[in-house]
Amino acid sequence: MRIHVPEGVPAVVSEAIEAANAHDTERFLDAFAATGTVDDWGRVFTGRDEIRGWSDREFIGLQVTLDDLVFVEIPDGVAVRARVGGGGFNGPSTFTFLVSGDSIDRMSITA
Repeated sequence: MRIHVPEGVPAVVSEAIEAANAHDTERFLDAFAATGTVDDWGRVFTGRDEIRGWSDREFIGLQVTLDDLVFVEIPDGVAVRARVGGGGFNGPSTFTFLVSGDSIDRMSITA
């Protein structure tokens, strides 16, 4: 699924969201820096192997969908409000992406 991304949003953020919606774990993981982290409501997963394990159990492995996206630029990244669907959590969440160069350093998921 191709998403509309406002100008100024780092391309790697749209790539990660598109990969999640396509259920493409490898492409999703490729968006992260080698020492990148996912903070899922305070639970932190660091590096490709930990992020893969989390994603397989709770994100892409549960056929996640991210819809109704609203982007807000923040220093060093972007916050994305999304309606989450799939076989796990369903409802609104905010995904905050901190980006360095062409990689995601941190993706935090909150209310």
